[in-house]
Amino acid sequence: MARSLRIVLPVLSTLLVGCTDPPLESETTATATMPPSTMPYDPSMGGGVTGYATGGQEEPTTGPDPTTGEPPPPMCDDALKRCAYEFTYPDMGETSVEVMGSFAPDGWTKGAAMTSDGNTWRVTVPVPWDTAVQYKLRIDGSMTWIPDPNNPDQVDDGFGGFNSVLQPMTCEEFTCEAASCAVEQDGAFDWRDAIIYFVFVDRFNNGDPGNDALTGVETAADWQGGDWAGVTAKIEDGYFNELGVNTLWLTVPMNNTSDDGLGTDGHMYSAYHGYWPTDLTQTEEHFGTLAELQALVTAAHAADIKVILDYAMNHVHVSAPVYVDNPDWFNPNDNGNGGDCVCGAGCSWDGADGERCWFTDYLPDFDFSNQAARDYSVNNAIQWIKDTGADGFRLDAVKHIKMEWLTDLRARVKADIEPMSGQHFYMVGETFTGDKPTINKYVGCDKLDGQFDFPLRMQMAYNVLMRQGTMTELADFFDGNNNYYNGGAAVMSTFIGNHDIPRAIHLAEDTPVWNNQWADGKDKAWNGKPGLPGGAAAFERLGLSFTMLYTTPGAPLVYYGDEVGMPGAGDPDNRRFMQWTNYSGGQTWLLGHIQDLGAIRAAHPALRRGAYTRLGADADTMAYSMAGEGETVWVALNRSDAGKSVGGLPAMALKDELSGETVDGPTVMVPARSARVLVAP
Repeated sequence: MARSLRIVLPVLSTLLVGCTDPPLESETTATATMPPSTMPYDPSMGGGVTGYATGGQEEPTTGPDPTTGEPPPPMCDDALKRCAYEFTYPDMGETSVEVMGSFAPDGWTKGAAMTSDGNTWRVTVPVPWDTAVQYKLRIDGSMTWIPDPNNPDQVDDGFGGFNSVLQPMTCEEFTCEAASCAVEQDGAFDWRDAIIYFVFVDRFNNGDPGNDALTGVETAADWQGGDWAGVTAKIEDGYFNELGVNTLWLTVPMNNTSDDGLGTDGHMYSAYHGYWPTDLTQTEEHFGTLAELQALVTAAHAADIKVILDYAMNHVHVSAPVYVDNPDWFNPNDNGNGGDCVCGAGCSWDGADGERCWFTDYLPDFDFSNQAARDYSVNNAIQWIKDTGADGFRLDAVKHIKMEWLTDLRARVKADIEPMSGQHFYMVGETFTGDKPTINKYVGCDKLDGQFDFPLRMQMAYNVLMRQGTMTELADFFDGNNNYYNGGAAVMSTFIGNHDIPRAIHLAEDTPVWNNQWADGKDKAWNGKPGLPGGAAAFERLGLSFTMLYTTPGAPLVYYGDEVGMPGAGDPDNRRFMQWTNYSGGQTWLLGHIQDLGAIRAAHPALRRGAYTRLGADADTMAYSMAGEGETVWVALNRSDAGKSVGGLPAMALKDELSGETVDGPTVMVPARSARVLVAP
């Protein structure tokens, strides 16, 4: 009797933060070529841009097989290898069929739900390498569990019945499962479920005019009144819940200098961004008191929202007491050749220089090879966690610090924080570069959970927003990117906009304002500032990018204001005060679209924790599936200005979660500049 399992192409999996070794460079795939760029650091920008961005031009790697175009296989121990199998069962009018079994730690309780094309129920499941799997079929969600009638291999189930047995098998193509390093405890938050919203506090919402104070620089670069009371008000109003956001990233909470600082553009700036800290033990007076920050975290937790604090550990302002009292804790501003050691001017941004250079002559750089300095900084970070109840850190300028700082902090978090909270403390880093190996080296169980995926952002901006190259290039990039960081175990944060690049809406215009996705936009930051695009097209393209972020692996990020397509050039114009009213038609549509995406992602765990499989791509379209947690979701994208047919989908009726329509596979029509997110009806 024929067994009802067959080997299929592997499902690429993204799992919880893992302890696997980073992939060797020979195991990576090359990115699609994009215009190169260099971007020197501007201290007025506050953190963020840390050195140059390479525009996707990475170190030489071994790319796809030149004959087949397939990416090279992953490398891992046999215990972590998984082969993908399709379980099938004839459709005889059942309402549901699930495979329950030992193929996963929770396989006997959660199982894997099959879908039917009217003739056959089927589901693809990754099963352990060279390991026997016992399983049963659960019919109609009831207590009726039966052995597979098409598999004669059975064993006693210990309850008077039988389990079907899949005999140990291997496969030529496999995926690697990563061992989790997250806190294993009932109720622990899974950071793959995060949707992050970057609240740029000073520019978001003014809840307490009493803490407003200006320094007298030009308005765009001065404090503008946003504070923690304003953020708390929006939490309590339900703004973030309605948006589908469950994690807030807040700008640096510690007190900053009241002095002005000269930017590389010749304009004077205040420290409104939070990256010029002075007193590391006190809250920023413009944002509020510690009690107000604690109230914000309490309100967020009551609304089932996590809070990540931006933590700036690389430097302090020259007026900081810790620098005045302990100058030996800081690298001298001396390149050893008679000049200053300012990054990009006297010292390099990279290598050993990159870990000791000053971002500017008023920002002394910590020397974390000094144990006393490192202990002071790590203790300070731990104290902020204890004082606020924060759930994670966004760590600034990671490539400019010693690795020992990261490993020391992670060890302290594991010892002092997680046993008390029962939750994994998420740490995501910022390394502004297109060089994936550089980003990857800071990710691991003893370091960061993930980093912001700059290479992915730039590739998406190039292919989707700017409509350059082809969607096949983007699909090729995804093939090599989804399991790249920490062997696929990292929880990377994916994004299309942030505070160090121009507002993404302008790359999505019919004629992009900049012709390079790495452009810093400073040429229009003060004069010739871009306005809000008219019409619908730019907003639809930005919405399409968000659709990709919400339906692929990673923790998607929304930069404040991008949910309504706010305009803005480079810093400080990309940090305009949040627009709360008077939305255009395009803005109203985009806000509703992102709200819908948040609800769809919440309703379908496969989109958050599932495994990505490429289904097809051409010049303007791309299709893929996300499978896991007992379901499969299929996504079809079209960047073109005309409707396109997208194939590679199941030959069955499918419901579009975005439009509510029911369409028939295996080929569906996708309207211009849009997507379909498809599930079994």
